[in-house]
Amino acid sequence: MLPGIRLCACTFAPSCSLPWPGCSQVLGRRSDSVQCCQRLAGTPGLLLTPDCFSVFCSLLRVMALRACGLIICRRLSGSALKRGEEVEFLLLQTSYGKHHWTPPKGHVDPGEDDLQTALRETQEEAGLGVEHFRILEGYKKELRYMVNSQPKTVVYWLAELCDSGTSVRLSEEHQDYRWLGVEEACQLSEYKDLQEALREAHSFVLNRQEPL
Repeated sequence: MLPGIRLCACTFAPSCSLPWPGCSQVLGRRSDSVQCCQRLAGTPGLLLTPDCFSVFCSLLRVMALRACGLIICRRLSGSALKRGEEVEFLLLQTSYGKHHWTPPKGHVDPGEDDLQTALRETQEEAGLGVEHFRILEGYKKELRYMVNSQPKTVVYWLAELCDSGTSVRLSEEHQDYRWLGVEEACQLSEYKDLQEALREAHSFVLNRQEPL
């Protein structure tokens, strides 16, 4: 059972009393039920019946199959920097679970395409909007791995800050952030696929004919 979830008389049904759009039609419209579950997932002490809990968990599994995000880089200036050292990557540390470090990313919401998800999650998790960066055309990385015996796909684009001094504003989902050189970022990220993605992004930035 998920932390903070107990069993009671609440149920996903037309008479559901939960105060979020979509709850009253959750049995009839899958998109509404997914939106409802996204809100439920962040509700401490939520009370659910066994049937309701089963539906809730099933929908969370569907939502967790695909995620999208941005690998954000910035380029520093300084004569003391060697080639490659001027490029840094943004990693966020989660405030839950194992407190792992990743670029901003999250699950695809109903009605979104992958890039819309990546942009939304970057805004929500790091406070960086489209006015703060530009997407670097030509880089796109898909990571595929297993989570709890289920296949998961994470899609990353590469983005460059317009101003290297732009501030990061964390959401409640994260407790810390760091700008790191590629090897330091790889050490924190831990996962081989993400390390490969970061190194490829680093090479992509350095080898671009158009200067950042």
